[in-house]
Order: sequence, then C-alpha cells, then structure tokens
Amino acid sequence: MSKLFNRVALIGIGLIGSSLAHAIRKQNLADDVTGFARSEATRAKALELGLVDRIYPSAAEAVKDADLVFLCSPVGTYGALAQEISATLKPGGILTDVGSVKAAVVKDVLPHVPQGVHFIPGHPIAGTEQSGPESGFAELFVNRWCIITPLPDADPRAVERLVEFWRACGSNVELMTPEHHDLVLAITSHLPHLIAYNIVSTAADLEEVTSSEVIKFSAGGFRDFTRIAASDPTMWRDVFLNNKDAVLEMLGRFSEDLSALQRAIRWGDGDMLFDVFTRSRQVRRSIIAAGQDTASPDFGRGAPKNQ
Repeated sequence: MSKLFNRVALIGIGLIGSSLAHAIRKQNLADDVTGFARSEATRAKALELGLVDRIYPSAAEAVKDADLVFLCSPVGTYGALAQEISATLKPGGILTDVGSVKAAVVKDVLPHVPQGVHFIPGHPIAGTEQSGPESGFAELFVNRWCIITPLPDADPRAVERLVEFWRACGSNVELMTPEHHDLVLAITSHLPHLIAYNIVSTAADLEEVTSSEVIKFSAGGFRDFTRIAASDPTMWRDVFLNNKDAVLEMLGRFSEDLSALQRAIRWGDGDMLFDVFTRSRQVRRSIIAAGQDTASPDFGRGAPKNQ
C-alpha cells in the first residue's frame, strides 16, 4: 500500500503505541516513525525492536515535522503532553489519540492545540492485558473497531485521512460524538474492568479461602476475570477518573440489576434467572457472529502447559 503520511510520531510506546509502529511498518503507511518515552529503558527497547527510526526523551522534539501525531500514553497525561508539544506541532498536521475516554481528552487537549493543527480524537477498541514496547503486534487492530470522535468544526479531509489510516491497519471505523463514545464504552469496557478488579480483590481478601486455593481452583469464570484485572493499573485508574459520570451511571444500572438477581436467588425465582441467562447467552452468540470473538475454548490464551 502507498504511504499515507511522511512522518508519524508516537507519544508513548506501550501496547498500543508499539502495535501502531508494527502496523505502520507492515502496511508501509509512513516514511518515518519517531517516538517519545520518558524511560531510557523503553527508548532502548523501542530502537532494539525497530519500532521507530528515532526516539526522544522530549515529546516536543518527537513531534517536529510529523504529519500525524498519536498520544498513546495514559489519558491522565494528555493535558501536560499537549501543552508540551503545542509549539512544535506541524501546521496542517493531525493530532489524535488512542485513549479510552473522549470527552475528558477534548477538555484537556483542545486548549493547547494551535490554529491550523487538526485535532481528531480516536479510540481503537483493541488491546490485551499486556503492556510495554515488547507487547505490541501489527494484527492487534485487525477486524477490531476504531471509534473516531471529530469535533463539529473538524476538517472533513483530515478526518478522512485518519479514517483511511485506521482502515489500512485493518480496523473497522465508526464516527460518533465524544459524549456518546463515553457512554458506550462505560458499559462495554469500563464497567467490566471495574467488576473484574473488584471480584479479584474480593477473592484475595476472603479469610475463609486461602490465596493458594483461589489460584489452584480457579474455574474458567474467575480465571477470565483475572485476565482482565491484569490490565495496566495506571491506564485504568485514569480511565475511571476521566469518565466518572458515565461509569457511575452504568454502575448504578448494574447495581439495580444485580439486586434483582439477588432477590430472584433468595426467593427461588428460577424463571427470572433462566430468562436473564438466556438473554445474556444470546449476546455472547451475537458477538461471535459479528466476528469480535471466536467460540473456540480458551480464546487468546491456550491451554496451560501442564495439561
């Protein structure tokens, strides 16, 4: 495929940043890839893996002459980073991000975007529980959705160029407002992570069950929760603090539904339980039918080596 951009800058080289680097290389989407990481070890690893052509300890230096800039660090860092790179962003270039919240990103970043730079927030709905520059792979975005949340005055051509980039990475692309994105992701991503963290923490605190028993007898359900709960703590702390209203709204609805299930169990209402479980099972089948997962057992994990 022909190159879409001359230079792409990746501000942060974790799972998403490194996967973007791999995808850019594989699809030949840019002539030049620069990066930024505060950690010297991360910078060295990024160069060793060939993720970038050059990497800097200064974000402002990394974005010089870049036609496309990705903020790939935790969303809580975006405001300070936007302020740092403001003076060196290329006029006519595109500034975007990969954060799991959007309204807070607009609030933190937009005040620092200079005239002539196209700020187009985005969110690839793809990831694993892994983090760091070694965790990335080009196929992370293939057949996954990327949500673009252009502001009302966004330049249509710049939006189309960003959409074209994500499609070249293998993503399906959807456009929506930042506020709607945050509501959708609160129920599909943020609340499940919060529940996973809570269940694993609760299990770890049980006095009646030893930690070794929790690990030894982890059935599929609990084991899958631990996979989600292994996600990057800094990233998810920032997600919840920056999507507070939507998460609390969905958490309230979840708590009401959980109370209804509690009453059904207490009073032996098997019909209610059966109806909820049947409806939930259909959602799972719909996700598989849409190609967003597979019915294969132990998806993405493989059987333990001792089995």
